Amino acid sequence: MSAIRALLTESIDYAGLFPPAALDMAAAVQNYAHYQNEPAAWALGRFVLPASRLGELEVEVERYVSGIPTTQPWRLALLPGSDLAGDLELIADFNRRHAVAAPSLVADTLELKASSVRGIEDIMHRIPRSLQAYVEIPIDPDPRDLLAAIAKLGGRAKVRTGGITREAFPTTSDLVRFVRRCAEADLPFKATAGLHHPLRAEYRLTYAPDSPTGTMFGFLNLFLATAFLRAGMEETEAGRLLEEGSPNAFRFDDAGANWEGHRVSLKELGEARRFGVVSFGSCSFSEPIGDLEAIHLLRSGAQHT
Repeated sequence: MSAIRALLTESIDYAGLFPPAALDMAAAVQNYAHYQNEPAAWALGRFVLPASRLGELEVEVERYVSGIPTTQPWRLALLPGSDLAGDLELIADFNRRHAVAAPSLVADTLELKASSVRGIEDIMHRIPRSLQAYVEIPIDPDPRDLLAAIAKLGGRAKVRTGGITREAFPTTSDLVRFVRRCAEADLPFKATAGLHHPLRAEYRLTYAPDSPTGTMFGFLNLFLATAFLRAGMEETEAGRLLEEGSPNAFRFDDAGANWEGHRVSLKELGEARRFGVVSFGSCSFSEPIGDLEAIHLLRSGAQHT
């Protein structure tokens, strides 16, 4: 397996329903079904949607996807609303009904928000073991106690890395500290928002023609910074890595990855994915893949094994 594939397999959770894409359910379902049959399908993660829209998903899957060959279940990451108990009942019923359907639909992940230890404890005690909970927390100030509470109760962390306004992006130092704290707690996490592109640079914040621009983090930067931090890199260096914008600064081969004289092995990349950064949410799948092809880290149209 190549280092780039070890780093990014099943990494892109497709969130086409959410801004800035904000597609309707029919378009998002058709896109996800299409992506499952593309050469880069190995990078595709879960389909992200509000729990309240499970009914819409069922309708569109039945309309568009039934009869299309697929060997993989549709794994769903759900965002509950204000009625958590009601949404949990909805999810349990959904999973019972779709256990033997084709294609199989499996709601196995729940993404929630909390800003205090008490809030984390309240929601985590209500989540059944059949669901993996990711709890989005603020990362300014130091989130050590919040992460400890999540880890103690079997959850995983979630960090917001951007949005459609400049103010939605965390500082580099806060993001590095979050990743470091997760590594110290051996706590897996996922990231969401503002990570459409592999490398740090100035990009348009939305798809509107008159969109403002802002400096975004790159998903490649974040995933590599996680691996290097877990391997012992200092936070100052990891901050520089998060802000690296040159594709020429990185080297990938069949044994690992290099950045400015630092190296992580294929084994360390795999461990960073299993025990560090699990995935990132993106309202586009084709944009991250296309950008990787444009900087020659993926071959266009190739399986990249």
